[in-house]
Order: sequence, then structure tokens, then C-alpha cells
Amino acid sequence: MANGGCKPDGSLNQSKFDEPMPWIGIYVATASLTCATAIAIDTLHAFKYKRFWFPCKFFSLNATTLTLITIAIKFSMDLNSTMPHRQDQLAKVSSSAFICTVMADLLPSLGTMKNTELFISIIALVILVITVISNICIQMGTGVIFVFWIEHAIILFIMLILLAIVCSLSLAVPTTKSYLDIKYTQKLKLTNIECFRKKSSSITEGIREDLRKYWILAYSSSPQFVIGRSAPCTASGAFCLLNSLILVEAVLRSYLMPWSLKFCNGESDYKWSTTTVLISQSIAVGIGTIAPAVRWFMAINFSSSNKAKQACNRELGVEIYWIKKLLEWQLQPLDFKISGHHGRKLVLRAKYRTLRFFIGLQRGIVFSCQIIRLVSIFFVGRFLDLKRFIRCKNSISSNDTELGLNLSRYVIHLGGEEHLVDLIMKNNPDATDHWIKLGETQKPQNLIKLLEKVDSSSAFTGVGEFDNDSVPSLGFAEPPNCWGLPVVTLTSIALALPSIDQELIKQLVSSVHEGLKYVREIENNLDEKINLKNVRMAEEIVWSGVELDRKWLDVDLCKIRLKGNGIKETIKSLSDISKKRFMEYGEIHLMHSNEWFQNEEPSRWCIRLLAANSMYRICETILLSPELESHESSQRLFEKLSLMICKIYSASFTNLQHVISKECRESGIEERELNIRHALLLFGETQEILRILDMKKIQDLNPGQLVHIDEWHLLCNRKQTDSLSYVSSSTNKESTIFSPSSLHISIE
Repeated sequence: MANGGCKPDGSLNQSKFDEPMPWIGIYVATASLTCATAIAIDTLHAFKYKRFWFPCKFFSLNATTLTLITIAIKFSMDLNSTMPHRQDQLAKVSSSAFICTVMADLLPSLGTMKNTELFISIIALVILVITVISNICIQMGTGVIFVFWIEHAIILFIMLILLAIVCSLSLAVPTTKSYLDIKYTQKLKLTNIECFRKKSSSITEGIREDLRKYWILAYSSSPQFVIGRSAPCTASGAFCLLNSLILVEAVLRSYLMPWSLKFCNGESDYKWSTTTVLISQSIAVGIGTIAPAVRWFMAINFSSSNKAKQACNRELGVEIYWIKKLLEWQLQPLDFKISGHHGRKLVLRAKYRTLRFFIGLQRGIVFSCQIIRLVSIFFVGRFLDLKRFIRCKNSISSNDTELGLNLSRYVIHLGGEEHLVDLIMKNNPDATDHWIKLGETQKPQNLIKLLEKVDSSSAFTGVGEFDNDSVPSLGFAEPPNCWGLPVVTLTSIALALPSIDQELIKQLVSSVHEGLKYVREIENNLDEKINLKNVRMAEEIVWSGVELDRKWLDVDLCKIRLKGNGIKETIKSLSDISKKRFMEYGEIHLMHSNEWFQNEEPSRWCIRLLAANSMYRICETILLSPELESHESSQRLFEKLSLMICKIYSASFTNLQHVISKECRESGIEERELNIRHALLLFGETQEILRILDMKKIQDLNPGQLVHIDEWHLLCNRKQTDSLSYVSSSTNKESTIFSPSSLHISIE
């Protein structure tokens, strides 16, 4: 070979140009299978949880997905590669069918996107689809595609229709989400009032009833669900099904009727890889057709009843939210200046007429989709009516009907969707029970056993026992506490005690580990008054060492236990170690600037200082205990420390119902359903804990209003015998801390 890639005669040497092509085919097949896998996961997830509008989680419209789609449709974009054989031409058809399928699958994900992100993604998709259509037409004209012309023409027509549906839905999404948000806020206020006034026999029953209402609100107003049940989205299922049938017809005709098609001789540039691409994209089209087809079939199944047919006929028309965004653009003045009266007038008229055309086009698309749904009902509905007649089975059981009558007023629907209320209630009555039961399978067994040990008279006093105010801080001021740091410190002390059964230690560690999950949940949701970032980080780091290695700040607790010292000597040893570590860390981090250290907020100390100070104060508090002087046994002290941990947890967990309530109330429209589902799971996991606390609640005071451990510590350390009545009489003065409310979900 001559230099520069030339032959000896000076012409370009092209002998190796086609060598990478089979590997490019493998790359295309891999991208197709990746899309198919993501679609399959979403589909399985929808079937598992009976979410038959098939929300998009793994396969949604974003930059990554668009990149994968672009790679997967490489054959449709290839203008000049030689593809003479049957599998080569079928791969061209499958590539075209693939893009139709993915467009239908991506429709629900439009509801999860912000306006700017939605606009950019739609523009990118439009450019991609138009480019594909143009390239396929060029290939049909140049002869690269020389068979399956009719199939290609029909698929291109379907591609244009689906692109129009995507654009139509994207125009309605901002207005629809705004409308849903307004309706949700209105119904949420009414629901909050009902939940606040309602009396329930127990905490768990009250929360369960309230969660059902909040779930219906979030479920029915989910943007993906609203798009999935719309006429354009359900109509896309019919086109997607037709698209896959065309691909099946092309494959069957090429193999069963080979005389009807004439292929060419020669070798494909992609060689053997075209078969891999054909198989992978056929799989993707098959899997991707399931979700749109089921959405279409579910709409027909419900609408084929006589009541729904009458409602669909009455409400046939285009609601204002479909065209409101275009109307706003039509009336909006131009943002840029144009010199000359005639020029401004000409531009404004052109803008008005252009947008009027698109408004008419939008009306036509929506109305056509509604007609398609009615036609589908007419033909397919007859078969479903016959099926119902043969089975003689009522579609809604008495229990579901009763539940639907109770909760149907919480359903949020758009204009023209009044007839869908029954469908929403029919497919969703047991959703809350499903998620709660799923949470029950993960309930913290060890933590529940620990909480059951405390009697009701002293259930919350442990918050005042772990820290004595007479013990000074190692620094110039006392840092604030979080719920987890004292628990972790007390556990570290318990693990250092000699002569303790290892099984008891394992049970304690497991209980603390399970409890910290909910403590962090409480602090993440409610603890917003003071800066506890470093304190909470200290808890997490210390616990990581204690749980995994039985070490507190690199101090081996097992070695301390194995020394066999008395419990007083062990506690004193931990106190001295923590004091020494505080001084060491202080010299490294803070003490070099004594004036700065005095003025620095204790909550901003480094995590090792906070952990050492906590260990020192708790150890010194234990040493002040009179029982320690009476030669108390290790087992007895271990039990006391366990009960102290249990009491701190009990006080902390009085905030769980407020966490659940906040999860239901405070979230954006895109995350609302996910947050309430999380609240249902949390309730399922902790309802046994809530029952235990309900039996041990403080009289005349709702401890759930005490969010911070320091507030609890202040309450529990009051020395007056009538402390509880004093706190209750001070409610008006300290309403931010001690204002009473019901123990079930309530909205203030």
C-alpha cells in the first residue's frame, strides 16, 4: 500500500473501508436491545403493580434515550450502504418500525418533564424523525430500498401521525399540569380539614384512612397517568399495534411468499450483523408494542360499557387545555422590535395566522384521536360485550363499589373526563393496601422487640437521662444534639462493657441499626430549625465504625471489653479516651485559633470533636449515677443503656406520623405519587411502632410536637413535680414547641 492510503496508481485504496461495518451492526443491535430492556423493565413494573397506563421510569424522553434511539436507527439513516439480501431489506423495515414503537412508549414521560426540558427534547425528537423520514424517502428514490415499498409508506405515515401526537401532547402538558396542580391544591385543603376533624379509634386506623384519600388525590393527578388516559395517547396504541403488524407481515411475506419479492445478489456491507440487528429490533418492537396496545385496549374495555359510551358521545370535543398554550402564544406580543409600521403589522399578521393554523391542526389531531377511540369501541367493544355476556360477571365487586363511593370525590380529572372516575376507582381500590402490605414485609422486628420492653410510665424519660446538665462540655459551649448521636454513643458504651453475651450485643446492634433508618427519616423531613449537618454526619461516621468493626473513632471496643475491668473503670476509661481525643482533634482543627474557636458555633465543630464531646458527657453522666457506686453488674448496666436507647427512640418516633403527613402534603406534581407511595411503605413498616407508642403516650401532652431532642431533653429535665401540667399551661407561650394536635395525620 502506498503512503496516504493510495494505490500505486494514485487512486484511493478502499479495500478496508467496509471492514468495521459488521461491528457497527453489532453496535446498532446493542443499542436496540438496551432500549428493549428498559422498555421491558417498565412494562413488567407496570404489570406487577397494576399500573396499566405504563408510566415511564427507565425508558423516558431524555438525552440518553435520544442518543440510543439515534444509534439504533442507523440502518434507516444509511443512504448508500449495499444491502441486497432479504434480511438486509427487512432490517430497514424493522428500523423504521422501531422508531414508531419508541415514540408511542415515550408518551407518558412527557408529563414528568419541566417546560424547558420538554421543549428542547421535543425539538430534538422532531429533527430526528424528520431526518429519518427524509432519508427513507431518499433511499426509496435511489434504490437502496427496493422492496417493501408499501410497508415503508404505511410506516412513514404512522411515524408522522405519532410525531403529531407527541407534539400535540407536549403542547397540552404545561397547561394540564398547571390545571391539575390547582385542582390538587383545592382538594388537598378540603382533605386536610377532613383529616384534622376526623376522630379515629387509633393512630394506625386514622393514618390508614387518610393515606387512602391522599393516594387517590396523587394517583389521579399523576401527569403520566393523565397523559396515559388521554385520547391521543390511547389512540397511539392502535397505530403502534398496526406498526408492529406491518413488520410481522413483511417478515412472513418474505419467508412464506418468496416469489412475491425479488432480492439481489452480492454481499451486504454489514454482512452477518444485519440478521442480529433484525432480531434485536424485532424483539424491541414486540416488547414496545405491549404498553401502547394495552393502554388502547384498557380504554376500549372501559368505554365499551353503555354508560361510558353515552359519556364519550356527549363529551366528544376539544377541551380548552389542549389549545390554551397556543392561544397564549397567539395573543402574546413580539419580544423583538421591528422598525416600520408596515413591517410590524406584517409580522404580527403572519404570527397570528400561523398560530391559528396550528390551533386548528391541534384541534384536528385531538378530535381525530377521539374518533379513533370511538371507532375502536364500536368494533372491538362488540367482542368485549359478548365476552361479558358469556361470563355474566360484574366488573366491579360490591366492596370496590362501596370503596369507590367513599373515595370517588377525591379523584382529580380534567374536563371531559368525568366518565373516567369509575375506571380510576375500579383499577385502584387496593393500591394503598398493596403498598402497606409491602412495607409490612420489611418491618423492623428487632426494633419492635426493643420498644416493647419499656413501660408506659417511663417511655419517654430516657431523653433526660443520657446527659446531665452538671457535666460541662469539653469546649467553650455545648453543641446541639441530634437524635442519632446519643443512641450511637450509648451503643458504643454498651459494646465496651465486660461479660456481656454476644447474642445480646448482636440484638442491640440490629435494633439500633433498624431504628437509625427512621431517625434519619424524621430528621431529613422535620429537623429544619437548626444546623445539624455536622452532628448528623458525626453520628453516621461513628455508627459505621461501631456496626462494622466494633470501633468508636478507631478505638477498639472489643479490646476494652476483653481487659475485664470493672464497669466503673471501663466507663472512666472511655471518658478519658474521649477527652484525650477531643484535645488531639482540637489542636489539629481548631485550637490553633483560640479566639476563633470561642466565637465559632458548636454545631460547626468537626465531626470528631462532636463525637468525642458526646462520649465524654454521656460517660461522665453515667459515672454520676448512684447505682454505679453500689457495684452494679455489667448485665444490669447493659440493660439500663438498652432501655435508655429505647426511650430515646420512643420520643423520636412520636414524630413518625408527622413525617408521613409531610410526605403526603409537600411535593411537586412530578414527585407527588412517588412520595405518597414512600409514605405508604413507611407506614407499613412502622405501624406496629405507632401502635406501641399510642399505648404509651403522655397524658395532656402530644410529644409529637417536640421535633428536636434538645426540646425533649429540656422537658424531661424539669424538676417540678407538675412539669407536664406546667408545659400544658405554657402552650400559648411556647406554641412552636408544645402545641397539641391529634396523633393521626393532620394538617395545620
